[in-house]
Amino acid sequence: MLSLDAFSINQSYLHRILLNSVAPRPIAFVSTIDDEGRPNLAPFSFFNAFGVNPGTLIFSPARRGRNNTTKHTYQNLRQVPEAVVNVVTYSMVQQVSLASTDFPKGVNEFEKAGFTPLESLKVKPFRVAESPVQYECRVRQIIPTGQGGGAANLVICSILKVHIDESVLDENNEIDPDKMDLVGRMGGNYYVRADQNARFIVPKPLHSIGIGIDALPPAIRFSKYLTGNDLGRLGNIAALPDQDLINRWKANSGLQEMISNNPTLFYDNIRALLDEGKTAEALSRLMAALL
Repeated sequence: MLSLDAFSINQSYLHRILLNSVAPRPIAFVSTIDDEGRPNLAPFSFFNAFGVNPGTLIFSPARRGRNNTTKHTYQNLRQVPEAVVNVVTYSMVQQVSLASTDFPKGVNEFEKAGFTPLESLKVKPFRVAESPVQYECRVRQIIPTGQGGGAANLVICSILKVHIDESVLDENNEIDPDKMDLVGRMGGNYYVRADQNARFIVPKPLHSIGIGIDALPPAIRFSKYLTGNDLGRLGNIAALPDQDLINRWKANSGLQEMISNNPTLFYDNIRALLDEGKTAEALSRLMAALL
């Protein structure tokens, strides 16, 4: 295990560690305007949502590490404390990257990156027409975390208006992730696409309290064939299976033969059941075969 003192290592190296390990990160494509009415557009991946009462978004236009200067977005927000946060999808990610170029102040990134500006209803900065979800925001507070190069400026925004392209909604007016096709930021030049191949389901233990991994029989808990993820799903079950169900599986000669002759196939079948959400059946088979 490599252990590093965060205050003594090279800041550039710490930055790379953060970008590669705190990932994937959502991208705020932020539109601002200066006191002369000149628009600016820039992406920030130090960004997330932080509550709904009031609706709050926070992003950070950090100070440049190479020369300790502030970004145009930060300067604009000090003059006009309003912003539009636009989400970033796969169909626009190359243009968004182009907009991140360090153009001189006053250059219009809408024009440089080929985006369509839309008038906002509550704030002065423009929305990005190509983004399927746009948040009009008022800046509530800006918190600098330091004055040196690389220091963050936490821009805390109150959401005033939300615009959603109806093409990304399902029949219940909920956002369909497949229609959104969002992207996230990784380290270096890497991004991630949140499509069907990248997504998977982890049921939340909100409606019932799981028994926990510690309540699983030792033969299951310490099996060399089961991963931590397997055990996590088994431990999320509300109760151990009924003994009658276990006995029915014990009577299944094919099950006993499989675990004796081909344990890899047996555990592959267990994982297939877990993937289908059939946790009780998977645990019943395990207990019948191992206990």
